[in-house]
Amino acid sequence: MKKKQFKTESKKLLDMMINSIYTHKEIFLRELISNASDALDKLYFRSLTDSSVVLSRSDYSINLVADKEAGTLTVIDNGCGMTADELESNLGTIAKSGSFEFKRDNEQGEDVDVIGQFGVGFYSAFMVADKITVRSKVYGEPTAYVWESEGADGYTIAECDKETFGTEITLYIKDDTDEEKYSDFLDEYRIRGLIKKYSDYIRYPIKMAVTKSRKKEESDEYESYVEVETLNSMVPLWKRPASEVTEEEYRAFYTEKFFDYQAPAKVITQRSEGTATFTALMFIPSHAPFNYYTKDYEKGLELYSSGVMIMEKCSDLLPDYFSFVKGLVDSSDLSLNISREMLQHDRQLKVIAKAIEKKIKSELEKMMEADRERYEKLFDAFGIQLKYGLYTDYGMHKDVLKDLLLFKSSSGKKYVSLKEYVDAMKEEQKAIYYAAGESVERIELLPQVESMKSRGFEVLYLTDDVDEFALKMLGSYSEKEFKNVTAEDLSLENDEERAALEDENKKNEDMLTFMKEAIENVSGVRFTTSLTKHPVCLSSEGELSVEMEKVLKKMPGSDGQLPKAQITLEINLSHPIADKLKSLYKSDKDTLAKYSKLLYSQGCLIGGVGVENPAELCELISELMVK
Repeated sequence: MKKKQFKTESKKLLDMMINSIYTHKEIFLRELISNASDALDKLYFRSLTDSSVVLSRSDYSINLVADKEAGTLTVIDNGCGMTADELESNLGTIAKSGSFEFKRDNEQGEDVDVIGQFGVGFYSAFMVADKITVRSKVYGEPTAYVWESEGADGYTIAECDKETFGTEITLYIKDDTDEEKYSDFLDEYRIRGLIKKYSDYIRYPIKMAVTKSRKKEESDEYESYVEVETLNSMVPLWKRPASEVTEEEYRAFYTEKFFDYQAPAKVITQRSEGTATFTALMFIPSHAPFNYYTKDYEKGLELYSSGVMIMEKCSDLLPDYFSFVKGLVDSSDLSLNISREMLQHDRQLKVIAKAIEKKIKSELEKMMEADRERYEKLFDAFGIQLKYGLYTDYGMHKDVLKDLLLFKSSSGKKYVSLKEYVDAMKEEQKAIYYAAGESVERIELLPQVESMKSRGFEVLYLTDDVDEFALKMLGSYSEKEFKNVTAEDLSLENDEERAALEDENKKNEDMLTFMKEAIENVSGVRFTTSLTKHPVCLSSEGELSVEMEKVLKKMPGSDGQLPKAQITLEINLSHPIADKLKSLYKSDKDTLAKYSKLLYSQGCLIGGVGVENPAELCELISELMVK
């Protein structure tokens, strides 16, 4: 029998396909089963218009036979089968897809859901087999044919004996090597696992003879027996109408598939047709996985093409700020035989990802409104990720995320959204005020916060490192600018008060300059009328606040390389200490210099800034106490 050559540059293309298109060798079984499913689809479709095909849907199946002694794995279907010409056309030309042509040529092609549309899946079997034979017989035809190949060198086609219609693909599995144990693909449990992983939702039963054990009658001994078992569940949960799926079924599916011991906080179902046709089933966990905030965590949704898994974690389907979402997407628009690299440039995938992002945002907003307690627990787990999403990419995603953020505030220390804050603002309030610190308790000790509360202004409490950076990136909300209560330019006074304060600072300019030079670590010293009972506080000038500087210092490699916050010491003009300082400037400048350093240290302690020289502070206190 003369060997034929492939109709393309076979060896080069086959090598590239095996080594590049498919990341894992185990994918071959998924491809062969998908092809078998397509063959069953074609015959079933023919039966709808051809009365000579006397098969019902329940007659179709895919059978697997693993023979460890012979070293073969066989995939058998009772589908449409192939003629000699079709074997030549479909298997003799790499990247030729019979399924794609069937869908394209059929008048009702839009309603025919065949899986294989790229034409290279069959050849993935050469990753694990050094020889493949395909015996096939078309339904209703008398003659069967066999296609045989050992790889890129070519193939043969001849008539053969085959009683039943359909296709039988036999793989002669490669010998084990030091790097690969190919014989694993003949193991019953490995095969069962691969079917469950990749082909659990193929619409036809995938059957295999499996070995089981049972207790002998009237004996404590066990005996083995063989039973044909269906390995796949066939009906995807996400293909069923959401109204027909119970909460218990969703929970069981989630906990089993995503290895979580708690029920999800929310189930999201999505069906879309048009620009992108897909079905999505997503879950928002009720708690963060143990490794969520580590580099080991991998985001992504499972990606299916017509019920066949393409990828376990498709990261392109989820933005980083929604990386906590679990679930899957099933789309017939995506080619089954597609590599990770090709997926990154797939236009349909980008359309699906955008639709999913909008859906997740919408569902989170609904949860915030309808089930606030549950949303707040969710925010406790994943809120930092949402804030990082707002900050990253130069604020490109702020419109998506700004209404999902929550902050504790001076109004009962409960969570408040930006919209809720703005809706509750006093009429005369010009900005959204916030204060940053290590904890709510520490922030409430700030003199500026006490002053804001006395004026009836609500203050947002920022306790996470990313908070202030995120608000800086957001810039404003509902045309209200964000203002740090420790900033110099709050402008809370009226025109008359502001003029009087400016006059007081100007009259005492020499004294304030003297105090600045005595302290050394501040950019200025000035009087303020914004404090109530506290004598002093620290404020910052410019975009970099004291808390932002502290966060930047935590970053690796930041020693000596980062800008410093421009700090001003503010003195309460209505406090007795103001008159004391003016008196000392006239009578005892040496003592005034010491008081200046003491007041600066006091401001540092209240503001959560470390005192650079504790020993000097203790010495100053002792010296001034005995005067």
